[in-house]
Amino acid sequence: MTRTVHCQYENKEAEGLDFVPWPGELGKRVFANVGKAGWAAWLAHQTMLINENRLSPLDPKHRAFLETEMEKFLFGGGAEKPAGYVPDDSTG
Repeated sequence: MTRTVHCQYENKEAEGLDFVPWPGELGKRVFANVGKAGWAAWLAHQTMLINENRLSPLDPKHRAFLETEMEKFLFGGGAEKPAGYVPDDSTG
């Protein structure tokens, strides 16, 4: 049986995550309030942030930045794109 949550990112009932995806209180908040589709959207955004800003998930400063951006993206109405970011339109 799947777990459902009211996804704050999508603002609708959605299938919940299977596990707490991030350590600490933010991870618990994400688990309780974000669905699988919302989390997938964040992972795509996080990948873009890491690539465009040349971040290392092992660097504590970079992890703190990603955590702040995650909270803004999932709960605060969206995160910023990197300066000079141009989306790839090759997907058609």
